[in-house]
Amino acid sequence: MVDVPGSARLLLVAGIAHLNEESAVFEAMLTGWGRQQQSRLLGSKTVSDRARLVRRFTEFADSYPWAWGPGDVEDFTVSLASGPGARAPSTIRGYHLALRMFCDYVTDARYGWLKECRDRFGAVPSQVCHEWNTVAHLNEYEGRPARRPLTYSELQDLFDHLDAQVERTASSGRKGTLSALRDAQVFKTAYAFGLRRNELCRLDVADLRPNPHVPRWGTYGSVHVRYGKAVRGGVPRRRTVLAVPEFDWAIEGMRQWVEQARPLFKAPGQPALWVTERLSRVSLRHLDARFADVREQVGLDPALSLHCLRHSYVTHLIEFGYPERFVQEQVGHAYASTTAIYASVSNDFKDKTLKSALARVYAQRTDQEDPS
Repeated sequence: MVDVPGSARLLLVAGIAHLNEESAVFEAMLTGWGRQQQSRLLGSKTVSDRARLVRRFTEFADSYPWAWGPGDVEDFTVSLASGPGARAPSTIRGYHLALRMFCDYVTDARYGWLKECRDRFGAVPSQVCHEWNTVAHLNEYEGRPARRPLTYSELQDLFDHLDAQVERTASSGRKGTLSALRDAQVFKTAYAFGLRRNELCRLDVADLRPNPHVPRWGTYGSVHVRYGKAVRGGVPRRRTVLAVPEFDWAIEGMRQWVEQARPLFKAPGQPALWVTERLSRVSLRHLDARFADVREQVGLDPALSLHCLRHSYVTHLIEFGYPERFVQEQVGHAYASTTAIYASVSNDFKDKTLKSALARVYAQRTDQEDPS
C-alpha cells in the first residue's frame, strides 16, 4: 500500500507515547495537510495562512477536530461578523472554505486520520461545514458599493494636487521633494497601467520594457508584472501591460523619475522602482496611508481607495473603445466577467453612445421613408 502525501502513517510513528497525545496528533494533522497542499504546488503563504486559521478555530472551539461540531462553526461565524472589527462576507466565506478543505482532508479515508482518532480517542472527525452554516457565493461582486471608478474631474484634481505638492515642497527648500515626486508618479502609474497595489509595490526598474510599436517611448512603453494575483494559492501570474496613447503623459513622468529623480537616492544595489529615503522598497502601508491623506486633502469620497484607480483604468479603456479582450489581458483577469464587473462607464459615455445609436437608427428610417 502506497501512502499519499500527508497520510497519518507517514507522520505518526507507531508505539511512540506522547506527553500530550491530542496536541501531537493535531500538529501532525496540520503538517500532513500542509504536505498535501504542497504536493498540489500551492504557495507557502497560502498553506501557512490556512494552518493559522485552523489553529485559530481550534482555540475558539476549545476542542480538537475529532470533537468539532457544526455549532462550533456557527458560533465562530457570529464572532467574525460581530463587533467593530467585523469581517466582510467574502473574508468569512474564505475562512469557511479553508475549514471545509481541512475537514475534507482529515475525513478522507486515504489519509488514515479516521482510524488514528478512533483508536486513540474513541471519536472521529467529521465535516462540520455544510450549506446551511457557511456563506454562499451568491453575487459575482461582493465589494463595497461605494467603491467605484474615479471620474475624469476627480482624477484631474487628484493629480493636480500631487503635482502642486511637489512644486510647493521644491520651492520651499524643505526635504521631501523626491518623496513627493515619487508618490505622485506611483499613483499616476497605478492608473495609467491599471495595476494592483502589490503589483505596483513589487515593480523593479528591470520590469520597465519597450513597446515595439512605439519606439520613441524607449524602455517605458510597457510594464512587466511578475507578481500578479495568484489563482487558488498558486504562484504569482505574470503579464505585460502595454502603455496606451491616451496615457502617454505618464510615460514622461516615469522617464523623469527613473533617469533624474531616482538616482538622487543613491541606491545602486536596490532593484525596486519605488525606493524610500532609507533605500528600501516602498510598502503597501505607505501607499494606502498616502492615498488616504491626499484623498482627504482633495475632498474626495472617503470610500475611494487606491484600488479604485485600477477600476478607473478599466472603465476608461472601455470608454476609449478598446476591445474587452484587450482590457482583460491588460489587467490580468482570468475571466471576462471579472473585467465587466470592474467597468462602470460614465454618464457622458452613455450619452454619446445613445446619441450615436439614435442618429444611426433614425437616419436609416429617414432614408427608407424618403422616396427620393
